[in-house]
Amino acid sequence: FSLLIENMFCFFCRRKKWLAGEIVLITGTANGIGKQVALKLAPFGVTLVLWDIDDEGNKETKRLAQENGANRVFVYHCDCSKREEVYEQADKVRKEVGDVTVLINNAGILIGKKFLELTDEDFERTFRINFFAQVWTCKAFLPAMVARNRGHLVSTASAAGLLGLYRVTDYCPSKSAVIGLMEAINSELYHEGKRGIKTTIICPFFISTKLAKGFKSGRPVLFPVYDPEHAARRIVDAIIKDKFYLIMPLSVYLLSLKLFVPRKVVLLFESYLKFPESMDDAYGRK
Repeated sequence: FSLLIENMFCFFCRRKKWLAGEIVLITGTANGIGKQVALKLAPFGVTLVLWDIDDEGNKETKRLAQENGANRVFVYHCDCSKREEVYEQADKVRKEVGDVTVLINNAGILIGKKFLELTDEDFERTFRINFFAQVWTCKAFLPAMVARNRGHLVSTASAAGLLGLYRVTDYCPSKSAVIGLMEAINSELYHEGKRGIKTTIICPFFISTKLAKGFKSGRPVLFPVYDPEHAARRIVDAIIKDKFYLIMPLSVYLLSLKLFVPRKVVLLFESYLKFPESMDDAYGRK
């Protein structure tokens, strides 16, 4: 309920901020949401820093961003699952581009196996990319923001971070950890007087990217699967309005009611949405 009130307040009252001149670093920009966010930000006069392990895809994103109006675009090969590589590339960005003022953590993976099918290595890999990568990038770039009391941290979490779901027993806790991390960082910044640094947590349902592997919602009217361009447009809008949470679609708010209803009701709701069947169809294939 509090999330609903917060977003309604933002909808009616928030003014859009000026992004020109910001140095924006986005992880996972070779395709999907990261690519589309970069393209949406290109006309705003920002400097774009693109991180990905897919060099060719990243170069294509750079080309399209320049066509969309971006004057300064820098691409870096970075495997965000490796701490040393994150810190090494962060140092290069500071020396070659400058201090990052908007950090958009987007890189992530979804394996889609059942709990007993997941290996220990699967769990570790999921957490390194989905959670620890965000810890490392924040530790790398937040100090400069704190020194200036100015900046913006944007983290892609997930609707799955609000509720444990079928076939995502590694993904759900990794995204829940992201939500907890960003809320805790926001609390520290607020109480230490660093209120010029904004925080935005993105909690979408499935987006039709490579990560989704053709996932089809069992109830598309209630829980639609958005295309990356639509999701990116919503994310950029949330950034320029300094929204703390972006939860989409609106029906995802139902997941935040889990504390007020019996667990069996939640499981019945999953069945109604045909979520287990949809996950089996998308991720159960050999």
